[in-house]
Amino acid sequence: MAMTEPTYLTNQFLIAMPMLADQNFFQTVTYLSEHNDSGALGLVINRPLQLTLGQLLEHLQIVTDRPEIAAMPVYHGGPVQPEQGFVIHSPLGHWGATLRVTDQIGITTSRDILQATACGQGPERLLVALGYAGWGPGQLERELVENAWLSGPSDLDILFQLPSDRRWQAAAALLGVDLTLLSADAGHA
Repeated sequence: MAMTEPTYLTNQFLIAMPMLADQNFFQTVTYLSEHNDSGALGLVINRPLQLTLGQLLEHLQIVTDRPEIAAMPVYHGGPVQPEQGFVIHSPLGHWGATLRVTDQIGITTSRDILQATACGQGPERLLVALGYAGWGPGQLERELVENAWLSGPSDLDILFQLPSDRRWQAAAALLGVDLTLLSADAGHA
């Protein structure tokens, strides 16, 4: 019998099921930037911090005179390395340290993207997060089997434009799932 290739979920949304009570992930949508046999890495995209991009830029001693940039929320990307910044962006562009997720989406950790954004020369669309979510080898696969998560296609409008308080339900709706109908008992026969 042939071994089936594992299914990896890079460039997908990971949607917390309603009964996932872990405070780090309750009602979250995570954008998976990497998923392979050594584990998974993603950024939570619907947990705005009490921090604006303007405040973050100021902390990094980067000046911006653009109110629409300064007002952007910064997100809690996950519990790992909360001091590390990540920028999910489209288009890819050419930055110092970018993980290419798809032809359209990259995740950059170098300061140059924030400097360019501050003076209006950054990528067309971006989301800035501090910290990330990580899973060890096989851990995410186990959690999916345990019905902790739904996975589905990512969507640029949800990722970059939809108000963050609507992203959880909207990501599930892409799969035809209404999370309000799922109780904590779902998935148990």
